[in-house]
Amino acid sequence: MLDLTLYLVTDSTGLEEPIFLEKIEQACRGGITLLQLREKEKSGREYFELARKVKSISDRYHIPLIIDDRADVAAAVDAAGVHVGQSDLPVFAARALLGPDKIVGATAKTVEQAQKAAREGADYLGVGAIYPTTTKVKTVLTSVSTLGEICRSVSIPVAAIGGLNEGNCDILRGVPIAGISVVSAVMKAADPCRAAAELRAKVTGLLASQS
Repeated sequence: MLDLTLYLVTDSTGLEEPIFLEKIEQACRGGITLLQLREKEKSGREYFELARKVKSISDRYHIPLIIDDRADVAAAVDAAGVHVGQSDLPVFAARALLGPDKIVGATAKTVEQAQKAAREGADYLGVGAIYPTTTKVKTVLTSVSTLGEICRSVSIPVAAIGGLNEGNCDILRGVPIAGISVVSAVMKAADPCRAAAELRAKVTGLLASQS
């Protein structure tokens, strides 16, 4: 069962590799439920080598590893799956490459994009950005009402993304999401383990309020 409660997307900007890997380990220890390795600047070989190291960490904590964009890297390291954006490989193509047993996630900003991804075989959606984000220069914000419409328009789980942290995610209370996806709230925290633990507790409370 795919658990989107606290979905960490990595950001290695400005970090030496040992520090980056230590942050991931701390986040795993703190209770993230899904991990995405996102590296836009690395070559295929660099991405592959880093993915192997990250997977060795996530495997120890039994946390599925998703590779951003690169289905080839996901297949090469036997990751749990791949996440594709609107300008990446189409969902149906990623599914064809990875087969029926791997996870394929997709980014969506509209009901139409969400329904198309679901029809093509996506297992979950990342929807946002809810708030401005430092990891993407050009950010088109998604309203909470649109997020709710998307959640209700598809039968697959949805994670809210974009600038979310423990202090601002109350805006999502009552929206039928399956969890939230974060970057800076954990990767830039002084104590990623504690940040992940506190954020997971917060989100668990939000999800419980849906029922």
